[in-house]
Amino acid sequence: MNTATAATESYYERIDEHRYKPTPHAGGAWDTDEQHFSPLGGLVTHAIERHLAARPDHDLLLSRISFDILGRLALDECEIQVETVRPGRTIELLEAVVRIADRPVVRARAWCLATVDTAAIAGGPDGRLPSPEGLDSWRMRDLWPGGFIASVDVRPVMPPQPGRATAWVTTPLGLVAGEETGPVASYVSLVDTANGIAVRQPPTAWMFPNVDLTIHLHRRPEGRWTGLDTSVTFGPTGQGVTSTVLHDIAGPLGHAEQILTVRPLPGA
Repeated sequence: MNTATAATESYYERIDEHRYKPTPHAGGAWDTDEQHFSPLGGLVTHAIERHLAARPDHDLLLSRISFDILGRLALDECEIQVETVRPGRTIELLEAVVRIADRPVVRARAWCLATVDTAAIAGGPDGRLPSPEGLDSWRMRDLWPGGFIASVDVRPVMPPQPGRATAWVTTPLGLVAGEETGPVASYVSLVDTANGIAVRQPPTAWMFPNVDLTIHLHRRPEGRWTGLDTSVTFGPTGQGVTSTVLHDIAGPLGHAEQILTVRPLPGA
């Protein structure tokens, strides 16, 4: 595959070790000249996993990652730097900072925990979602604009309701052109879609962007589908919360939370 073709089939192109250029597929839903946070969150996770993999003694699993969105995510070249905040053999904390035009726009912290065989005592809520293979696709782009939304295949388990939806999401695109992406980064690159599948009010009248995303995982994801069992709550003073039980084809694997700033669109 040549470079041009690879770029059209991915969300980002690598410029050098730390810099990436978004393709039009990364375009946002609130503003098509911005990056949708979903692929950018996956890109940050990819950078963290590369940072871990560069160490010969690496035996840690990314178990929690929290993103704080600090500024406008322009659809422009970005730089991601990763550093170890708290080193350790069994518990380690990493931090990644995304900069666009030399300004920090995202700060992420990831807890990585040691791999231990706990299969004999593994357990928790089950409740697998119906397989995505037999479900119809939903034209999410009829509700939301932007290159990212146009790129994903969304398959609701049942018709979405205001503030409530359960759906599978996948994409045919790669995260970074010409690079293999791990299962966690690929999975995370679709999680931020949760805030758009269970809208409580139409986005043509109200804004409710998230300013953060926190993901907890109790196991590694499997397969190409991200399952989102999502509830959205709006409070009375301009705050909201999007809460999601995360699934893959094998069942539940974690949780995601997003805090929302809720406000009417001018002139709506």
